[in-house]
Amino acid sequence: MYKLLLKPFLFLLSPEKAHYFTVGMLKFTLAIPGISWLFRKMYSVKHPSLERNFLGLQFKNPVGLAAGFDKDGKFFEPISALGFGFVEIGTVTPKPQAGNPQPRLFRLPKDQGLINRMGFNNEGIDAFVSRIKERKNSDVIIGGNIGKNKVTPNEKAAEDYLICFEALFPYVDYFVVNVSSPNTPNLRDLQDKEPLTKLLNLLQEKNKAKSKPKPILLKIAPDLTDSQLDDILEIVDTTKIEGVIATNTTIARSPLITSNTEIEKIGAGGLSGAPLGKRATEVIQYLSNKSNGKLFIIGVGGINSSADALEKIEAGASLIQVYSGMVFQGPALIKNINKAIIHSVN
Repeated sequence: MYKLLLKPFLFLLSPEKAHYFTVGMLKFTLAIPGISWLFRKMYSVKHPSLERNFLGLQFKNPVGLAAGFDKDGKFFEPISALGFGFVEIGTVTPKPQAGNPQPRLFRLPKDQGLINRMGFNNEGIDAFVSRIKERKNSDVIIGGNIGKNKVTPNEKAAEDYLICFEALFPYVDYFVVNVSSPNTPNLRDLQDKEPLTKLLNLLQEKNKAKSKPKPILLKIAPDLTDSQLDDILEIVDTTKIEGVIATNTTIARSPLITSNTEIEKIGAGGLSGAPLGKRATEVIQYLSNKSNGKLFIIGVGGINSSADALEKIEAGASLIQVYSGMVFQGPALIKNINKAIIHSVN
C-alpha cells in the first residue's frame, strides 16, 4: 500500500514537508480507537527467536528506529505501533535551535538515499522532557540521543551533554552520545581521543553516582580511519560505556548514480540510505573483529532490505536501526526484517 499509494504522493512534497505530514497523520490516525491495535496486528511480529536481552533491557525484537526521525519526542509512542523493538529519539540539545536554513533534506531516488544538513533542529530539552515524561506505554524501550548546541564551543560541550543527561535520566532507558553528526560545525572534533575520553568519563561519573545507572552508547561516524576506530575501542574500554552505534551519516559522495552536477547543487550534508550500507557494515565488522566480538554494537546505515539487516547482524551488530530505508520501502520493512531474522535462525 505504501509504495503504490502513499509514497508517490509523499514524493511530490519536499522531503521535510513529507516527513511532518507522515508523522502527523500517523499520530492522528493512531489516536482513533482500534486503529493502533490494527497497525500492531499488521506490522508487529512476535516470536521467541526475536527477543533480545542487552544492556539490562528486554527487547521484543532487534529492529529499532534510528535517531532523527523523532527529534522532539512527539511521535515515539505512535511510531512504536509499526513493529519496532525500540525507538531512539533526538538528537536533543539544552536550548532550542532552528537548525540550518531550508532546504536541508534531499532525496536521491536513484540511489535510495538521503542527504541532510538539518543541524540538530529541536525545541530544546525542557520541551522534550515535558512530553516524554507523559509517556503512556512503558513497554516501548526509549533511547535518548543527546548533543550540544551550535553556539556552544567545543571546550564547553561537556556542559551541554551533562544538562541533557541529567534532565532525561528519569525518562529514557539508554543514552546515546552524538558527536558524529557532520551538520554542526566542529562537532566531529569531539571524536578525537582526548576530548571524547574526557566527555564520556564525565558522563559516566554522573551515571555511576545514580542508584541505577543507565547504559551509555556512543554514535560514531562512518568516515573514521582504522586507527581512529582503534581509538574508539580503547575509549570504550577506558570509560566503560556499554558500546557504540555504527554508524551516523557520511560526508563521502561515492559511488553514486545521481549525477555530480545534482550532488554539487545539493551541497553539504550527511549521506544516508543505501549508499552508506557497505561502509557501515565494514565499520561494524572491523570493530567486532578487533574486539573479538565483545563490543556491543547497534548497526545502522543503509538497511534497505531484510538482506541488508541480516548482513549487519552477521557482521557483528547485536541490534539494528532503520530510518532512510523506511522512506523508500515503507513500514513493511520492519516486519520483513523481523520475519527474515526468524527464518534465519529456524
